[in-house]
Amino acid sequence: MGTADEIQKSKRNPGFELLRIVAMLMIITLHYNSQTGALLQLGIPATGTAVFANIMESFAITGLNVYVLLSGFFLSKGRVKLSRILQLIAQVYFYTFVISLVMMLVGTYSLQAGNTTYKLVEYLFPISSEHYWFVTAYVIMYVLAPVMNAAVEKLPRIRMKAVIIGLLVWFCFIKSIVPVLFPTDHFGYDYGWFICLYLIAAYIRKYNVVLFYSARKSAMVFLISCAVIATMSISLYYINFNHGGLAHYSEVPFNLNFFFTLTGSLGLFSFFRFYRMREGKAADVVRFVGPLTFGVYLLHMHIEIRDRWVTWMEHLLGSVPYHSVPLFAWHAVRSILIVFVAGIFVDWIRKMIFDFIGRVMHDTWLFKKIRELDEKIC
Repeated sequence: MGTADEIQKSKRNPGFELLRIVAMLMIITLHYNSQTGALLQLGIPATGTAVFANIMESFAITGLNVYVLLSGFFLSKGRVKLSRILQLIAQVYFYTFVISLVMMLVGTYSLQAGNTTYKLVEYLFPISSEHYWFVTAYVIMYVLAPVMNAAVEKLPRIRMKAVIIGLLVWFCFIKSIVPVLFPTDHFGYDYGWFICLYLIAAYIRKYNVVLFYSARKSAMVFLISCAVIATMSISLYYINFNHGGLAHYSEVPFNLNFFFTLTGSLGLFSFFRFYRMREGKAADVVRFVGPLTFGVYLLHMHIEIRDRWVTWMEHLLGSVPYHSVPLFAWHAVRSILIVFVAGIFVDWIRKMIFDFIGRVMHDTWLFKKIRELDEKIC
């Protein structure tokens, strides 16, 4: 995620930056569906809105994988600097502390008797405590990136391919067809799956693998994969509702490490590899916004905000209209865009603060030492 500042370039590829924006909009969509409770729920009669929300979810679920694939694609062809890891961690702490401080100042901080110590731990150790699960998995992947990059460069192609296939069998293929929950299956919400995606992206980058041969075929893979996810999720819901059973497997189509979630993610990633955005103002805007998208995630998924922002949208836009699919879709689109724009604005402010601190402290002992370590370690 916006952690995509990984490799500094004179000019970023606007197509990939646009994909980063699309992926973040998909991620917000997932959270909107979750927080509104709009998705089909086992044992509860279906509504048109719930079916529609499941279809939305089926297309949006690829966003998280795409974000990690982008990181692996770029990180694997450059040095992973200590300074970048520290900047990423500093960005997480910025949101962790500043949002909490603001919430305290406006009197909306949610502190309950007995949870003071746990909340303190979540703020002091946001990565270890999974304040943001994505960040925890991402940072571990990031720290391991130099090791994975060395392996990618040294291993013969056939051995690299064997490693990826082995990981896919473990994390993806078996769980996609077996209708029981394995103790080791975390549904793709952990660093193990992120490492798998990273290596896939690194392999694509190193050997310039052309997935699906064209933009049109890539788009078809994405659309067909998402259609399969939607069909399976809705069908499994009705099977469970009418006959019982398959309670666990009915959730599998929405797992990050489900086979068709992976193929859909690769299809979308491949489409944007083929896509060539024209240079101009639109491309410049996309280059500006893309690196700030990680801040959108950190803002709306802060523990003080993630369970409230839909309620805030209801105060602004009116209650979620569950009775009407068109009105629900309109409410969702506006809510998602407002959260996205707010997140971009806040992270732009954060970036200006970080840039200012970087200029002021550039020649200090601490920053010089970090640059020295960058050269030694990387």
